[in-house]
Amino acid sequence: MICTRYVALGDSQTEGVGDGDDVTGLRGWADRLAERLDRNSPGLLYANLAVRGRLAGQVRAEQLAPALALRPDLATVVAGVNDLLRPRFDADEVAGHLEAMFAALTSQGARVATLTFPDPARISPLARRLGPRVTALNDRVREAARRHGVIVADTAEQPVVADPRLWSPDRLHASPLGHDRIAAAMAHALELPGSDARWADPLPPTGPVRARWQTVGTELRWTASFFGPWLGRRLRGRSSGDGRAAKRPALLPVTPV
Repeated sequence: MICTRYVALGDSQTEGVGDGDDVTGLRGWADRLAERLDRNSPGLLYANLAVRGRLAGQVRAEQLAPALALRPDLATVVAGVNDLLRPRFDADEVAGHLEAMFAALTSQGARVATLTFPDPARISPLARRLGPRVTALNDRVREAARRHGVIVADTAEQPVVADPRLWSPDRLHASPLGHDRIAAAMAHALELPGSDARWADPLPPTGPVRARWQTVGTELRWTASFFGPWLGRRLRGRSSGDGRAAKRPALLPVTPV
């Protein structure tokens, strides 16, 4: 696959939250994918328009036009998780925004890729009620992708995605290892030379299973440290992305890490 201009659209996962920090800089799966692409197509130009906290409709409203103006030959579109967490989630509405982006980018000649989302209940028992929402959205993403020839890295059902080591402590964002696995899954879906299905291989075992009381304690600490502050922002009408702009709004050469 020869690629000269890659543009990433999305929210915090594509921005790279969980892989680095706001002081040293965020890397993330899209950056990691760009590095893989650059090894295959030296001289690749890469832009990342993603901003944390954005809903799918906001990604469409704020990022699609700038992405089209950059005329990418490859674009990734990953959004919808923030919508899943809202009380009035509508799978058809969210998928409609994603499909509109698929249609606009592919009609301009870009190759487009996306991915499916794992059931959060496999990562946190407290997120059990979100399972049917994730299934509904994934089904619609696959259908929209088929209609527009969009490539799907179908990560949703792979057992490895439930491994805690692939997730940051907040359980909403991938860890550095998780971001690397996502990049590898995208590379495999895109059939990049040197890529394969090993991204889905299980990680080595870590030791004995935790006792039930230890699991309950972990859930309580997570609720206090991450869910409570997140809920507080929602109640105040705030977003983690308020006042933030894309970290890489222009096409620039890739700088491997």
